[in-house]
Amino acid sequence: MNILNVQNLRKTIGARVLFDGVSFAIDDSEKVGLIGANGSGKSTLLRIVAGVEGHEGGELALRRGARVGYLAQEPDFEPGRTILETAAAGDPEIHAALVAYRDVTRRLAEAPADLDRLLARQAELAATLDRLGGWEWESRVEAMLTRLGVGGWDRPVDVLSGGEKKRVALARTLLARPDLLLLDEPTNHLDADTVLWLEEHLAEYPGAVLLVTHDRYFLDRVVDRMIEVHAGALTGYVGGYTAYLEAKAAREARLAAEEEKRLKLIEKELEWARRAPPARTGKARARLDRIGELEAEQRRHRETTRRRELAMEAPRAPRLGRTVLELNGITKAFGERVLIRDFTARLKAGQRVGIIGPNGAGKTTLLRILLGEEPPDAGTVEYGVNTVVAYFDQRRSDLDEELSVYEAVGATDWVTVGGRKVHLRSYLEDFLFPTQVQQQKVRSLSGGERNRLLLAKLFLRETNLLVLDEPTNDLDLVTLQVLESVLEDYPGCVLVVTHDRYFLDKVATDLWVFEGDGAVREHAGSYDLYRRLRDEREAAEAAARQERERKQATKPAPTPRAPDPAAPRKLTWKEQRELEAIEAEILAAETERDALEARLADPATYADPAIDVAAVTAAYHEAKARVEALYARWAELEERAAAAG
Repeated sequence: MNILNVQNLRKTIGARVLFDGVSFAIDDSEKVGLIGANGSGKSTLLRIVAGVEGHEGGELALRRGARVGYLAQEPDFEPGRTILETAAAGDPEIHAALVAYRDVTRRLAEAPADLDRLLARQAELAATLDRLGGWEWESRVEAMLTRLGVGGWDRPVDVLSGGEKKRVALARTLLARPDLLLLDEPTNHLDADTVLWLEEHLAEYPGAVLLVTHDRYFLDRVVDRMIEVHAGALTGYVGGYTAYLEAKAAREARLAAEEEKRLKLIEKELEWARRAPPARTGKARARLDRIGELEAEQRRHRETTRRRELAMEAPRAPRLGRTVLELNGITKAFGERVLIRDFTARLKAGQRVGIIGPNGAGKTTLLRILLGEEPPDAGTVEYGVNTVVAYFDQRRSDLDEELSVYEAVGATDWVTVGGRKVHLRSYLEDFLFPTQVQQQKVRSLSGGERNRLLLAKLFLRETNLLVLDEPTNDLDLVTLQVLESVLEDYPGCVLVVTHDRYFLDKVATDLWVFEGDGAVREHAGSYDLYRRLRDEREAAEAAARQERERKQATKPAPTPRAPDPAAPRKLTWKEQRELEAIEAEILAAETERDALEARLADPATYADPAIDVAAVTAAYHEAKARVEALYARWAELEERAAAAG
């Protein structure tokens, strides 16, 4: 059964027709990946389905009563709220019921005149929370935030970085558990382990999912179907990313064969037209009309399939010396938190090193130390005399948003690319910035377009060490494929921070892995190899731990030593004093236990927001355990005293 049905959708942006009569549907529980070039309309389509952007024509039908959850590429939050409050608002019904329940409870504590009405309202809200499972809501929110690597829940969302905002928004969206999830680049700003968790979470998610992502492993492991957006049309493919590549190759081969047949037919008809005599019968005129139709069809086909291919070329690399980059005992801490501890490494010519680790582990800090923007607490950084560095900053601070695209890249009209002079306008067209777009302000570009523009600017420099901080964020699949190819052919060295596992497997020859507690380890080989070795090591450690526990459980208990009949059994003076005082201790402990038990049985305890119910409960259990321990000790002392008597 369809949860979403879109028919003949039309959407324009200014003079540009983004969609003209496109149709598609999504079934219950179906997982669909939406792919296409930056600017093709993927995010716009999600916004239309989410109801946050309008359209000019067509019908969009959701199954009656279906709830939609939307994760924007750049989410907005209500200002002034904390992280916890923002994430908890993921389920508005539970959140509203909890807020109302606490408000009623606070007012009840003030001994109001309308006590009966408020008590009835409190009971009604409690029943609602029972029905919705709302009493466990905050613990579920905290668990989700923890799983997504978000801490400091009392911080206001206004001060968060873009990456933290995206993770808080993802937590809020997933917690809502809607019938249809719309996710725009959900893997951005997630570390590799969290992406693996999200894969499993979405694969088992009971609702339908429509998502945009550049993570190719993610697409292979999560989606059942792909929809490609190109030239205002939607084309569906069954399966994940690998199946899409195979089906697309077969489709393009079929279209090429059809195009060849069309060309041959046109050539045949034109040949006939040239040979035919000037006098034309009605039948001949019909054949000439047919030629015109074929030529018009050919032009339409070329218009709809024409797409300028992205063309990147690696920057020219000055010759590398024997030393490229050496790190000697690098240590860096912020307060008591050590990010990097005594890290030593040497970068060799031709190496392409992927830097990986959890969010906040210190990857960008390491890059800043290498670039001289952050001093290490200990250790040294040494560059070779021939090393020339270019830096891709994930914050895009090197782009002036008020300049045009053309102005942001170069100060001159002519640039040198691969040893030849080309006009800057042509160079930008190779990066898929047509002439009209080159006059736009940088601020008008999407995130993917800005990253592509930053790469265009970076590749104009002659360098032999590229330092790239999250270059893959927001890039479309075509741009990623071209960038991978460029870096593979780059004659210099590359240091790249990215969570894109497919990109790492294609590009990286080695890894620097942040393993926690300041430890950074070198690993030779791809990310896939690192993961397999790590999984094997963890499995071996778990097996060894289970074997130790099994041996411990089956180890025969030591034979108790027979008591020495000659040993004295009389209580010591200290134990005698303890026995004399223990009854009073038991009485005091029982009094405390009973008082705490009475508080927990009193409804007023739960109505007073100033009382920490959890703390009272914990104190009760401690008092109860103390009473039991005192009774056990009293029995032991009494028994020994009687035996010695």
